[in-house]
Amino acid sequence: MTNPDLLLLFAGMGLVTYLPRFIPLALFAKREVPAWFSEWLSYIPSALLAALLVPELILSKTGLEVSFDFWNPRLLVAVPTFLLAAKTKSLGGTVVAGMLLYWLALKIIEASLSG
Repeated sequence: MTNPDLLLLFAGMGLVTYLPRFIPLALFAKREVPAWFSEWLSYIPSALLAALLVPELILSKTGLEVSFDFWNPRLLVAVPTFLLAAKTKSLGGTVVAGMLLYWLALKIIEASLSG
């Protein structure tokens, strides 16, 4: 790819990233939305989080079968991490604690399976 092609590609990527955010903002910035619509919008973050996390926690790596394997470190770490997030409301603390718990769970599982 040449430099003009790359610049065009970057501009296009910026446009398709910016427009879906700008259009709703421009449409609803000066309008009062109905209460039912505002309430409906409040469920979107929870639905997106569930849609992203649940497959990672319960689907096996080999396919689409559901697996509630107790030795799945992601599933083991998810519960205390969610509880910490609910209690502290700290994104940074939750991320750091989740990473530390995941590392610890991997070490414990590795030690229990090898020993």
